[in-house]
Amino acid sequence: MYVIKNGTLYTMDQQGVIQADLRVDEGKIVEIGAGLSTEGMQVIDAAGKCVTPGFVDAHSHIGGIGPGMEEDLNEITNPLTPELDAYYGINPRDKAFQTAISQGITTSCLAPGSANVVCGWVMAYKSAGKNRVVKRPVAMKGAMGINPKGCYSKKNQAPMTRMAIANLMRTYLRNVKEYMKKKEEAAGDPEKMPPFDLGLEHGILVMEKKIPLKVHSYMHDMMTVLEIAKEFDIKITLDHAQGASDYYEELTDEHVQGVIFGPTCEPLFPGEGGKLDPECCKGLDDRKVPVAVMTDGPVTVVNMLLYEMGEAVRCGMDPVRALAMVTSNAARIVGVEDRVGSLAVGKDADILIWSKLPSEAVDAVLEQVMIDGTVVYTAAK
Repeated sequence: MYVIKNGTLYTMDQQGVIQADLRVDEGKIVEIGAGLSTEGMQVIDAAGKCVTPGFVDAHSHIGGIGPGMEEDLNEITNPLTPELDAYYGINPRDKAFQTAISQGITTSCLAPGSANVVCGWVMAYKSAGKNRVVKRPVAMKGAMGINPKGCYSKKNQAPMTRMAIANLMRTYLRNVKEYMKKKEEAAGDPEKMPPFDLGLEHGILVMEKKIPLKVHSYMHDMMTVLEIAKEFDIKITLDHAQGASDYYEELTDEHVQGVIFGPTCEPLFPGEGGKLDPECCKGLDDRKVPVAVMTDGPVTVVNMLLYEMGEAVRCGMDPVRALAMVTSNAARIVGVEDRVGSLAVGKDADILIWSKLPSEAVDAVLEQVMIDGTVVYTAAK
Protein backbone atom coordinates (compact mmCIF):
# COMPACT_ATOMS: atom_id res chain seq x y z
CA MET A 1 0.00 0.00 0.00
CA TYR A 2 1.37 3.42 -0.92
CA VAL A 3 0.41 6.97 -1.74
CA ILE A 4 1.69 9.02 -4.67
CA LYS A 5 1.76 12.54 -3.22
CA ASN A 6 1.40 15.99 -4.72
CA GLY A 7 1.54 15.02 -8.38
CA THR A 8 -0.19 16.62 -11.33
CA LEU A 9 -2.55 13.81 -12.29
CA TYR A 10 -3.55 13.51 -15.92
CA THR A 11 -6.48 11.24 -15.07
CA MET A 12 -7.77 10.92 -18.66
CA ASP A 13 -11.12 10.58 -16.92
CA GLN A 14 -13.91 12.95 -15.94
CA GLN A 15 -11.69 14.62 -13.33
CA GLY A 16 -9.34 15.85 -16.03
CA VAL A 17 -6.01 17.31 -14.93
CA ILE A 18 -5.83 17.78 -11.17
CA GLN A 19 -3.29 18.42 -8.42
CA ALA A 20 -3.90 15.52 -6.03
CA ASP A 21 -2.68 12.41 -4.25
CA LEU A 22 -3.38 8.85 -5.36
CA ARG A 23 -3.55 5.79 -3.08
CA VAL A 24 -2.85 2.25 -4.30
CA ASP A 25 -3.73 -1.00 -2.55
CA GLU A 26 -3.65 -4.60 -3.81
CA GLY A 27 -2.90 -3.53 -7.34
CA LYS A 28 -5.81 -1.11 -7.67
CA ILE A 29 -6.33 2.63 -7.39
CA VAL A 30 -8.44 2.98 -4.26
CA GLU A 31 -8.54 6.73 -3.60
CA ILE A 32 -7.78 10.02 -5.34
CA GLY A 33 -7.88 13.35 -3.56
CA ALA A 34 -5.98 16.16 -1.91
CA GLY A 35 -4.18 15.61 1.38
CA LEU A 36 -4.60 11.85 1.63
CA SER A 37 -3.31 10.27 4.82
CA THR A 38 0.08 8.58 4.57
CA GLU A 39 -0.01 6.85 7.95
CA GLY A 40 1.43 3.35 7.67
CA MET A 41 2.00 3.72 3.93
CA GLN A 42 4.93 4.04 1.61
CA VAL A 43 5.09 7.51 0.10
CA ILE A 44 6.18 8.37 -3.43
CA ASP A 45 6.80 12.09 -3.75
CA ALA A 46 5.55 13.30 -7.13
CA ALA A 47 5.77 17.02 -6.44
CA GLY A 48 6.51 18.82 -9.69
CA LYS A 49 5.93 15.61 -11.67
CA CYS A 50 3.30 14.50 -14.17
CA VAL A 51 1.43 11.32 -13.30
CA THR A 52 -0.33 9.56 -16.19
CA PRO A 53 -1.99 6.21 -16.82
CA GLY A 54 0.22 3.48 -18.25
CA PHE A 55 0.34 3.53 -22.03
CA VAL A 56 -1.86 1.16 -24.03
CA ASP A 57 -0.29 0.11 -27.33
CA ALA A 58 -3.34 -0.53 -29.49
CA HIS A 59 -1.56 -2.71 -32.09
CA SER A 60 1.53 -4.81 -31.44
CA HIS A 61 3.11 -8.21 -32.08
CA ILE A 62 5.80 -8.28 -29.37
CA GLY A 63 6.24 -11.64 -27.72
CA GLY A 64 5.29 -13.46 -30.90
CA ILE A 65 7.42 -12.02 -33.68
CA GLY A 66 11.11 -11.28 -33.34
CA PRO A 67 14.58 -12.80 -33.08
CA GLY A 68 14.43 -16.42 -31.97
CA MET A 69 10.65 -16.57 -32.36
CA GLU A 70 10.43 -16.41 -36.13
CA GLU A 71 6.74 -15.87 -36.98
CA ASP A 72 4.77 -17.32 -34.07
CA LEU A 73 2.01 -14.77 -34.66
CA ASN A 74 1.85 -15.14 -38.44
CA GLU A 75 0.46 -18.42 -39.78
CA ILE A 76 1.09 -18.06 -43.52
CA THR A 77 -0.59 -21.29 -44.62
CA ASN A 78 -4.22 -20.40 -45.28
CA PRO A 79 -5.82 -17.03 -46.00
CA LEU A 80 -8.59 -17.81 -43.48
CA THR A 81 -7.35 -18.83 -40.01
CA PRO A 82 -10.03 -17.49 -37.63
CA GLU A 83 -9.57 -20.48 -35.32
CA LEU A 84 -6.17 -19.21 -34.17
CA ASP A 85 -5.58 -17.36 -30.89
CA ALA A 86 -2.70 -14.95 -30.26
CA TYR A 87 -2.43 -16.24 -26.69
CA TYR A 88 -0.67 -19.38 -27.89
CA GLY A 89 1.92 -17.47 -29.90
CA ILE A 90 3.26 -15.31 -27.07
CA ASN A 91 6.52 -15.83 -25.21
CA PRO A 92 6.01 -13.97 -21.91
CA ARG A 93 9.78 -13.87 -21.35
CA ASP A 94 10.43 -11.93 -24.54
CA LYS A 95 12.81 -9.08 -23.70
CA ALA A 96 10.66 -6.78 -25.81
CA PHE A 97 8.20 -6.52 -22.92
CA GLN A 98 10.88 -5.03 -20.67
CA THR A 99 11.80 -2.58 -23.42
CA ALA A 100 8.11 -1.68 -23.73
CA ILE A 101 8.00 -0.97 -19.99
CA SER A 102 10.94 1.43 -20.33
CA GLN A 103 8.82 3.40 -22.80
CA GLY A 104 5.74 3.46 -20.59
CA ILE A 105 3.79 0.69 -22.32
CA THR A 106 1.99 -1.29 -19.63
CA THR A 107 -0.63 -2.99 -21.84
CA SER A 108 -0.30 -4.16 -25.44
CA CYS A 109 -2.99 -5.29 -27.83
CA LEU A 110 -1.27 -8.37 -29.30
CA ALA A 111 -2.54 -9.45 -32.70
CA PRO A 112 -1.79 -12.27 -35.10
CA GLY A 113 0.16 -11.02 -38.07
CA SER A 114 -1.44 -9.71 -41.21
CA ALA A 115 -0.58 -12.36 -43.78
CA ASN A 116 -4.13 -13.69 -43.81
CA VAL A 117 -7.48 -12.12 -44.66
CA VAL A 118 -8.80 -13.40 -41.33
CA CYS A 119 -5.97 -14.09 -38.90
CA GLY A 120 -7.45 -15.10 -35.52
CA TRP A 121 -8.18 -13.77 -32.06
CA VAL A 122 -6.42 -10.76 -30.54
CA MET A 123 -5.77 -10.22 -26.82
CA ALA A 124 -4.76 -7.43 -24.42
CA TYR A 125 -1.69 -8.31 -22.37
CA LYS A 126 0.30 -6.64 -19.58
CA SER A 127 4.02 -6.03 -19.97
CA ALA A 128 4.69 -7.60 -16.55
CA GLY A 129 2.91 -9.18 -13.59
CA LYS A 130 1.44 -12.48 -12.47
CA ASN A 131 -1.90 -12.20 -14.25
CA ARG A 132 -0.93 -10.61 -17.53
CA VAL A 133 -3.98 -11.31 -19.68
CA VAL A 134 -6.24 -8.27 -19.41
CA LYS A 135 -8.87 -9.57 -21.83
CA ARG A 136 -9.04 -12.39 -24.35
CA PRO A 137 -10.25 -11.94 -26.99
CA VAL A 138 -10.54 -8.23 -27.68
CA ALA A 139 -10.92 -8.53 -31.46
CA MET A 140 -10.69 -10.75 -34.51
CA LYS A 141 -7.73 -9.73 -36.68
CA GLY A 142 -8.12 -9.27 -40.43
CA ALA A 143 -6.05 -7.77 -43.23
CA MET A 144 -6.50 -6.11 -46.59
CA GLY A 145 -4.18 -5.16 -49.40
CA ILE A 146 -0.51 -5.85 -49.91
CA ASN A 147 0.05 -8.20 -46.97
CA PRO A 148 -2.29 -11.04 -47.99
CA LYS A 149 -1.66 -10.30 -51.68
CA GLY A 150 2.09 -10.39 -51.21
CA CYS A 151 2.01 -13.64 -49.23
CA TYR A 152 -0.36 -15.65 -51.39
CA SER A 153 0.55 -14.41 -54.86
CA LYS A 154 3.96 -16.00 -54.24
CA LYS A 155 2.13 -19.31 -53.80
CA ASN A 156 0.04 -18.71 -56.93
CA GLN A 157 -3.16 -18.98 -54.93
CA ALA A 158 -5.97 -16.68 -53.82
CA PRO A 159 -5.96 -13.98 -52.72
CA MET A 160 -3.77 -12.50 -55.43
CA THR A 161 -6.04 -9.45 -55.83
CA ARG A 162 -8.15 -7.08 -53.76
CA MET A 163 -11.20 -8.67 -55.37
CA ALA A 164 -10.33 -12.00 -53.79
CA ILE A 165 -9.56 -10.44 -50.41
CA ALA A 166 -12.98 -8.77 -50.19
CA ASN A 167 -14.67 -11.96 -51.34
CA LEU A 168 -12.86 -14.12 -48.78
CA MET A 169 -13.75 -11.76 -45.93
CA ARG A 170 -17.40 -11.72 -46.98
CA THR A 171 -17.42 -15.50 -47.41
CA TYR A 172 -16.13 -16.00 -43.88
CA LEU A 173 -18.72 -13.65 -42.37
CA ARG A 174 -21.53 -15.26 -44.37
CA ASN A 175 -20.42 -18.67 -43.12
CA VAL A 176 -20.47 -17.43 -39.52
CA LYS A 177 -23.95 -16.02 -40.01
CA GLU A 178 -25.21 -19.31 -41.49
CA TYR A 179 -23.55 -21.30 -38.70
CA MET A 180 -25.29 -19.15 -36.10
CA LYS A 181 -28.63 -19.64 -37.85
CA LYS A 182 -28.23 -23.43 -37.82
CA LYS A 183 -27.33 -23.41 -34.13
CA GLU A 184 -30.39 -21.31 -33.35
CA GLU A 185 -32.66 -23.58 -35.37
CA ALA A 186 -31.26 -26.64 -33.59
CA ALA A 187 -32.54 -25.19 -30.30
CA GLY A 188 -30.02 -27.21 -28.32
CA ASP A 189 -30.82 -30.54 -29.99
CA PRO A 190 -27.39 -32.26 -30.46
CA GLU A 191 -28.64 -34.19 -33.50
CA LYS A 192 -29.62 -31.00 -35.31
CA MET A 193 -26.55 -28.97 -34.39
CA PRO A 194 -24.07 -28.18 -37.17
CA PRO A 195 -20.62 -29.80 -36.86
CA PHE A 196 -18.51 -27.84 -34.39
CA ASP A 197 -16.20 -25.36 -36.15
CA LEU A 198 -13.80 -23.39 -33.94
CA GLY A 199 -13.13 -20.77 -36.62
CA LEU A 200 -16.83 -20.05 -37.00
CA GLU A 201 -17.31 -20.10 -33.23
CA HIS A 202 -14.64 -17.40 -32.92
CA GLY A 203 -16.54 -15.27 -35.42
CA ILE A 204 -19.78 -15.33 -33.44
CA LEU A 205 -18.39 -12.70 -31.08
CA VAL A 206 -17.83 -10.42 -34.09
CA MET A 207 -21.36 -10.93 -35.40
CA GLU A 208 -22.77 -10.25 -31.93
CA LYS A 209 -20.72 -7.00 -31.72
CA LYS A 210 -18.95 -8.24 -28.61
CA ILE A 211 -15.59 -7.74 -30.31
CA PRO A 212 -14.66 -5.82 -33.47
CA LEU A 213 -13.01 -7.02 -36.64
CA LYS A 214 -9.56 -5.41 -36.34
CA VAL A 215 -8.39 -4.84 -39.90
CA HIS A 216 -4.95 -3.98 -41.26
CA SER A 217 -5.96 -1.44 -43.92
CA TYR A 218 -4.65 1.54 -45.84
CA MET A 219 -6.25 4.25 -47.96
CA HIS A 220 -9.15 3.03 -50.12
CA ASP A 221 -9.06 -0.43 -48.51
CA MET A 222 -10.60 1.23 -45.45
CA MET A 223 -13.72 1.95 -47.49
CA THR A 224 -13.98 -1.71 -48.50
CA VAL A 225 -13.80 -2.71 -44.84
CA LEU A 226 -16.43 -0.12 -43.93
CA GLU A 227 -18.73 -1.37 -46.69
CA ILE A 228 -18.41 -4.93 -45.35
CA ALA A 229 -19.04 -3.70 -41.79
CA LYS A 230 -22.28 -2.04 -42.88
CA GLU A 231 -23.35 -5.10 -44.86
CA PHE A 232 -22.97 -7.43 -41.87
CA ASP A 233 -23.66 -4.82 -39.17
CA ILE A 234 -20.43 -5.43 -37.25
CA LYS A 235 -17.94 -3.21 -35.46
CA ILE A 236 -14.50 -2.59 -36.96
CA THR A 237 -11.23 -0.93 -36.09
CA LEU A 238 -9.07 0.35 -38.92
CA ASP A 239 -5.41 -0.32 -38.15
CA HIS A 240 -2.49 1.55 -39.79
CA ALA A 241 -5.04 3.77 -41.58
CA GLN A 242 -2.57 5.73 -43.70
CA GLY A 243 -4.69 7.99 -45.89
CA ALA A 244 -7.44 8.40 -43.30
CA SER A 245 -7.40 12.16 -43.95
CA ASP A 246 -9.07 11.43 -47.31
CA TYR A 247 -12.09 9.85 -45.60
CA TYR A 248 -12.89 11.96 -42.55
CA GLU A 249 -16.66 12.03 -42.99
CA GLU A 250 -16.93 8.36 -43.92
CA LEU A 251 -15.00 7.34 -40.80
CA THR A 252 -17.55 8.98 -38.50
CA ASP A 253 -19.79 5.98 -39.24
CA GLU A 254 -21.19 4.16 -36.19
CA HIS A 255 -19.62 0.88 -37.29
CA VAL A 256 -16.12 2.31 -36.77
CA GLN A 257 -15.11 1.51 -33.17
CA GLY A 258 -11.88 3.40 -33.72
CA VAL A 259 -8.96 4.23 -35.95
CA ILE A 260 -5.45 3.12 -34.91
CA PHE A 261 -2.95 5.15 -36.90
CA GLY A 262 0.69 4.38 -37.59
CA PRO A 263 3.44 3.69 -37.17
CA THR A 264 4.54 7.10 -38.39
CA CYS A 265 8.06 5.96 -39.28
CA GLU A 266 6.89 3.57 -41.98
CA PRO A 267 8.50 4.17 -45.36
CA LEU A 268 6.27 5.16 -48.24
CA PHE A 269 5.81 2.51 -50.90
CA PRO A 270 3.81 2.23 -54.15
CA GLY A 271 0.05 1.81 -54.01
CA GLU A 272 -1.64 1.92 -50.62
CA GLY A 273 1.59 2.90 -48.85
CA GLY A 274 1.91 6.14 -50.78
CA LYS A 275 0.57 8.48 -48.12
CA LEU A 276 1.57 9.13 -44.53
CA ASP A 277 -0.69 11.69 -42.85
CA PRO A 278 -0.21 12.07 -39.07
CA GLU A 279 -2.39 15.17 -39.28
CA CYS A 280 -5.33 12.76 -39.52
CA CYS A 281 -5.06 12.12 -35.77
CA LYS A 282 -6.24 15.66 -35.03
CA GLY A 283 -8.71 15.58 -37.92
CA LEU A 284 -10.35 12.40 -36.63
CA ASP A 285 -10.31 13.58 -33.01
CA ASP A 286 -11.94 16.86 -34.02
CA ARG A 287 -14.76 14.81 -35.57
CA LYS A 288 -15.19 12.68 -32.42
CA VAL A 289 -13.80 9.57 -34.09
CA PRO A 290 -11.88 7.59 -31.44
CA VAL A 291 -8.24 7.60 -32.55
CA ALA A 292 -5.17 5.85 -31.14
CA VAL A 293 -1.62 5.25 -32.33
CA MET A 294 0.49 2.10 -32.39
CA THR A 295 4.03 0.78 -32.33
CA ASP A 296 3.39 -2.27 -34.53
CA GLY A 297 6.33 -3.64 -32.50
CA PRO A 298 8.69 -5.26 -33.09
CA VAL A 299 8.20 -4.29 -36.74
CA THR A 300 9.13 -0.80 -35.57
CA VAL A 301 10.72 0.42 -32.33
CA VAL A 302 8.62 0.36 -29.19
CA ASN A 303 9.29 4.02 -28.35
CA MET A 304 7.18 4.90 -31.37
CA LEU A 305 4.21 6.04 -29.23
CA LEU A 306 6.23 9.00 -27.96
CA TYR A 307 7.13 10.07 -31.50
CA GLU A 308 3.54 9.67 -32.68
CA MET A 309 2.16 11.84 -29.90
CA GLY A 310 4.78 14.45 -30.78
CA GLU A 311 3.88 14.35 -34.46
CA ALA A 312 0.19 14.78 -33.65
CA VAL A 313 0.98 17.82 -31.48
CA ARG A 314 3.22 19.22 -34.23
CA CYS A 315 0.19 18.92 -36.51
CA GLY A 316 -1.92 20.99 -34.12
CA MET A 317 -3.36 18.46 -31.68
CA ASP A 318 -3.76 19.48 -28.04
CA PRO A 319 -1.12 17.67 -25.91
CA VAL A 320 -3.71 16.16 -23.55
CA ARG A 321 -5.77 14.89 -26.49
CA ALA A 322 -2.55 13.43 -27.90
CA LEU A 323 -1.95 11.67 -24.59
CA ALA A 324 -5.45 10.16 -24.88
CA MET A 325 -4.32 8.34 -28.03
CA VAL A 326 -2.08 6.11 -25.91
CA THR A 327 -4.25 5.98 -22.78
CA SER A 328 -8.03 6.42 -22.61
CA ASN A 329 -8.75 6.33 -26.36
CA ALA A 330 -6.54 3.30 -26.93
CA ALA A 331 -8.14 1.45 -24.01
CA ARG A 332 -11.64 2.24 -25.27
CA ILE A 333 -10.87 1.14 -28.84
CA VAL A 334 -9.29 -2.09 -27.60
CA GLY A 335 -12.20 -2.68 -25.22
CA VAL A 336 -10.31 -2.67 -21.91
CA GLU A 337 -11.32 0.76 -20.60
CA ASP A 338 -12.90 -0.87 -17.54
CA ARG A 339 -9.40 -1.72 -16.28
CA VAL A 340 -6.77 0.50 -17.86
CA GLY A 341 -6.25 3.76 -19.74
CA SER A 342 -7.23 6.20 -16.99
CA LEU A 343 -6.54 7.05 -13.37
CA ALA A 344 -9.76 6.34 -11.53
CA VAL A 345 -10.85 4.52 -8.40
CA GLY A 346 -11.22 0.81 -9.12
CA LYS A 347 -8.90 0.80 -12.14
CA ASP A 348 -5.66 -1.20 -12.29
CA ALA A 349 -2.76 0.71 -10.77
CA ASP A 350 -0.81 1.00 -14.04
CA ILE A 351 0.85 4.35 -13.47
CA LEU A 352 3.66 6.41 -15.02
CA ILE A 353 5.55 9.23 -13.32
CA TRP A 354 7.17 11.73 -15.71
CA SER A 355 9.41 14.73 -15.19
CA LYS A 356 7.21 16.60 -17.69
CA LEU A 357 4.19 15.83 -19.85
CA PRO A 358 5.59 13.52 -22.59
CA SER A 359 3.19 14.68 -25.30
CA GLU A 360 4.30 18.28 -24.76
CA ALA A 361 8.00 18.25 -23.77
CA VAL A 362 10.67 16.54 -25.86
CA ASP A 363 12.93 16.32 -22.81
CA ALA A 364 10.34 14.54 -20.62
CA VAL A 365 11.90 11.69 -18.64
CA LEU A 366 9.96 8.60 -17.61
CA GLU A 367 11.02 8.22 -13.99
CA GLN A 368 8.89 5.35 -12.75
CA VAL A 369 6.51 2.68 -14.06
CA MET A 370 4.01 0.70 -12.00
CA ILE A 371 1.96 -2.25 -13.22
CA ASP A 372 -0.80 -3.56 -10.98
CA GLY A 373 0.66 -1.42 -8.21
CA THR A 374 4.16 -2.89 -8.42
CA VAL A 375 7.11 -0.71 -9.41
CA VAL A 376 8.63 -2.42 -12.47
CA TYR A 377 10.91 0.34 -13.73
CA THR A 378 12.87 3.21 -12.22
CA ALA A 379 14.99 5.48 -14.39
CA ALA A 380 18.72 5.42 -13.76
CA LYS A 381 19.98 8.59 -12.09
